[in-house]
Formats: sequence, C-alpha cells, structure tokens
Amino acid sequence: MQMIFFVLDNPNRLDSLVDAWEKAGVRNVTILPSTGFHRHRLGRVPTRALFGDDVDEGNLTLLAIVPGEDTVQACLKATEGLLGDLKLPYSGVFASWTLNTVSGVSLPPQ
Repeated sequence: MQMIFFVLDNPNRLDSLVDAWEKAGVRNVTILPSTGFHRHRLGRVPTRALFGDDVDEGNLTLLAIVPGEDTVQACLKATEGLLGDLKLPYSGVFASWTLNTVSGVSLPPQ
C-alpha cells in the first residue's frame, strides 16, 4: 500500500480534484486545512484554522492510502490534468511513499 500526500494551493479546486482522484481509483481522502512556511512568515495563517470560518486563504492537505503504485501514478496524472504542471509555482505538492503497516483500511488489491 502507498500513502499519497498532496498540498492543494487553491482550495476552490478541491471538489474537482476529489472527483478526479475518485476516477483515478482513490476511495478515501482525509482533508486537512494547512498553511506553509511562506504564509506563516507573512503572518497570513488562515483564520479558519483559528476560528473555523470559511476563508479561502491557505492550503488544503490531502492524504490517501491507495493499493499501489499504479493508483499513485493515475492520481498524479489526474492531478496534473486538472491543475497543470506541479513544477509551476502555486500549483501544489504531490508525494507518495510505501506503507509498511496499515490497519483499519480495506482496499482492493492492485
């Protein structure tokens, strides 16, 4: 199994991104409000993190456990198909890694 980690720079793209991931084979996603070092230094921590209001500032971090590398690559392709080249600034950060131990998650084999 693999873990996918993605920082979405534009929270307004969340629904489209989750739809694209679902089509790529991702079945469950944990979504967390987040902020980066740059925004922190500027003093622009999203107020939703402090007060729970719905401010479109800051990032969203998505975490998903998937069956294997094929799903990771399909998810990356879907992400870049929607958001463009992730090497460009203010697009997002995508990473994945192998999980040695997983409990509480039932996934189809890849």
